[in-house]
This record gives sequence, structure tokens and C-alpha cells, in this order.
Amino acid sequence: MSTPRTAEVTRNTNETQISVAINLDGTGRQILDTGVPFLDHMLDQIARHGLIDLEIHAKGDLHIDAHHTVEDVGITLGQAFAKAIGDKKGIRRYGHAYVPLDEALSRVVIDFSGRPGLEFHVPFTRSMIGAFDVDLTSEFFHGFVNHALVTLHVDNLRGVNAHHQCETVFKAFGRALRMAIELDPRAAGTIPSTKGSL
Repeated sequence: MSTPRTAEVTRNTNETQISVAINLDGTGRQILDTGVPFLDHMLDQIARHGLIDLEIHAKGDLHIDAHHTVEDVGITLGQAFAKAIGDKKGIRRYGHAYVPLDEALSRVVIDFSGRPGLEFHVPFTRSMIGAFDVDLTSEFFHGFVNHALVTLHVDNLRGVNAHHQCETVFKAFGRALRMAIELDPRAAGTIPSTKGSL
């Protein structure tokens, strides 16, 4: 491919300071330092299963809680995706994945549609995974969707262990991303839409 699909985005607010660098055609290398260890663990799943090189550094108001940091990492990652993917010529556009982890099973379906939309259906079996509030999972994906301009359906189909539920969601998200952003040699140089733009 002629043009590297990379981006660097910095987002600074009174609540958080975040930098994201991505390479959509990477190997899954990652450097993650958000100050929220469980979030780092989940971002690692995106990088490894999406084969996306990912470097994220964040400093947030963790003395309050992790809400602003997790949401703003989602926002900044979404901005980086939108920048790196460009005009979307030649991508497959749609991606989906089912991922199991022991008793848990999740399905993620994504469309790089240019229209933000999230359907998030994860009935977590407990409210906390260690020190991580499970409500922040949907906040992360809302931030990503609204700024990457994608339609995203996230469904945990079964699960008893909340850690497993969450991890299958992020692994499936990485796999679905990988499929959707992959360049299709049969559609090289074309926009995958009858509208002619996305």
C-alpha cells in the first residue's frame, strides 16, 4: 500500500491529557499507560487481535474516579481511527467477530459508515472488576463510536464471570476492527458505498 495508515492525536482538557498513536497496518505492538490497569489490559486486546500498533498515554483525574480517563481514551482513540483511515477507499468497511473465553461469548459487529451509533448489550454479572467500574465499558465505546463515526453493535451472548464478559467484548472488537479496516484487493481505490462517500 502506498500511504501509511497512521495517526497521532493529542487531546488535552481540564480533566485529562491523552496522546494516541496508531498504525492500522501493524503487528499488534503496544505501549499502554493510562493509569487504569484494567483499561490497559483491554486496550492490549484491541491491539493484539486487531493487529493494530497502538501507543496510548493518559493522565487523568483518577483521584476522583476513572470515568473521565476511560471515556476520553475512547474519544481520542476514535479520533485517531478517523484520521488514520482517511477516505476509506478500498477497505472492507464491515467487520464482525464472535469470541469465547471459557463460559463467556460475545459478538461485535462494526460498520465504518460515517454515522455514529452504538447498541451495547452486556449484562455484566457484577458491578466491579477489581477496581474497574463495568459501567465505564459502555462509556469507552460511546466515546469511540462518536469520534470514529462508526456503527457498532456489542452483544455479550452469555457469561458468568464479568472479567470474561468484558474481555470477550474487547477481543471481538479487535477482531471486528481488523476485518473492517482490511484493504480488499478486489475493491482497490473504491469507496465501499453506493453513495460514493462514507
